[in-house]
Amino acid sequence: MDFTFSDEQQAARDLAEQIFQGSVTVERVKTVESSDERVDRALWAQLADANLLGLCLPDDVGGSGLGVLELCLILEQQGRVVAPVPLWATVACGALPIAEWGTQAQRDAWLPGVARGEVMLTAALAEAGVNDPMHPAATARPDGRAWRLDGTKVAVPAAHVAARVLVPAMTPDGVGVFLVDPHGPGVELERAVTTNREIQPHLHLDGAPGEPLGAPDAGARVVGWTLDRALVGLCALQLGVGEAAIALAADYTSNRIQFGRPLATFQGAALKAADGSIQGEALRVTTWQAAWRLDAGWDAAAEVLVAKWWASEGGQRVVHIAQHLHGGMGADVDYPVHRYFLWGKQIEDMLGGSSAQLARLGATLAGAAR
Repeated sequence: MDFTFSDEQQAARDLAEQIFQGSVTVERVKTVESSDERVDRALWAQLADANLLGLCLPDDVGGSGLGVLELCLILEQQGRVVAPVPLWATVACGALPIAEWGTQAQRDAWLPGVARGEVMLTAALAEAGVNDPMHPAATARPDGRAWRLDGTKVAVPAAHVAARVLVPAMTPDGVGVFLVDPHGPGVELERAVTTNREIQPHLHLDGAPGEPLGAPDAGARVVGWTLDRALVGLCALQLGVGEAAIALAADYTSNRIQFGRPLATFQGAALKAADGSIQGEALRVTTWQAAWRLDAGWDAAAEVLVAKWWASEGGQRVVHIAQHLHGGMGADVDYPVHRYFLWGKQIEDMLGGSSAQLARLGATLAGAAR
């Protein structure tokens, strides 16, 4: 398989790298983490000015018409600096499903604002307990020509700054997906802080009005389509997190002198670093394979789950190794590497950890065999 990126893809990646590396510092991230929103609005505006927020959106709403691969290249660069912006939530979980499944009125209402950096979106894909987005706990009932939603959606990324949340819910006829105003009537946001210090509120719905996304009978397909892209986006973030963590560890062990020699020259440290590098490469090839298949319009159900398993299992190992190689410095919250460990642990379990991905993969393969 040829993993060489096109000139256009390399240009998008390089532009994203330039913005993230040039704007995000440890001090800036620390300042944003101490704010109420925990969102870097200035960086968000920079991404919009460079048209990176609209890169994967259709041309008719102000985007550039590119695909999942290009989005993943940008997310990888975000992960490298653990930048506190809701890029994954807004584009992968919110804007792409609206672009694919929304009515023209819904596309016109929300997508140009995303491209301009004026609108943030998200989706309530996580479920309490078994965490199966295809069987949502929330319910939706018709109320005349409108819909009313009830229930609780846990850990909704960036819901506190989002203009709309895509909410999967069970209807009398099956699964539906609805656009809900998180600040509207019948909605209560319960502030929740995650492992990596992001705000992911719990969404309590009590007769909240919802606008159906797409055709009434397409809900299950919308959820599955969105989940694939959300999972691959998490893999790309984890790829960037792991790359940067290993680079930090390599720099630290090369300059840390023990017994008159750099720590990197000791066999134990070298073996640990090599193991982390191998885990990262496995995540890399599975992520790009899954993203490419999605863009090509091929079935990618199994490939997406394999990539997320590596992001959960291998990604956790990478950040653990990087922190371990820092010794006591790895436990110092004023030293940058701990932030990568927290992001790696957070991404590991988002939308299901390694065990959940294996269970889904087994069910997918069994279904294909039947």
